[in-house]
Amino acid sequence: MKKIKIKILDDRIGTQFSLPSYATSGSSGLDLRACIKDSIILLPNETVLIPTGIAVYIDDPYITAIILPRSGLGHVQGIVLGNLVGLIDSDYQGQVMVSLWNRGSRNFSVKVGMRIAQIVFIPIIRPIFEIVTNFVVDTERKVQGFGHSGVK
Repeated sequence: MKKIKIKILDDRIGTQFSLPSYATSGSSGLDLRACIKDSIILLPNETVLIPTGIAVYIDDPYITAIILPRSGLGHVQGIVLGNLVGLIDSDYQGQVMVSLWNRGSRNFSVKVGMRIAQIVFIPIIRPIFEIVTNFVVDTERKVQGFGHSGVK
């Protein structure tokens, strides 16, 4: 298990709100909470940046963190991330912020301490590029891109 440094920036974490935690023993993402002073009404098609009250320092260039929406908020309420996926580099030390976007048709209330997103830590491969003029092997797909296999 890898240790990740976390700094508590909001003193309600650990008292009123739990540290980021896994909801179940099989969860991949740790829940992040809205560390706001008052509830915020998010209007349809509005985006707002929400503080989580924590900073993380990964300190390993072969690990990154991604911020993902919570499936229930996205599917049921239409609340997703404004940047679709957040990426936290290993050398970032600032507060983890969540860009929430209301893509739904109704107002949504972001409540104080609400679980708004999840953070997942994943390994990174840092390639060394080898410049070539041609690829040695021709694949079946070759250069066919978007939509090449149809809608079967």
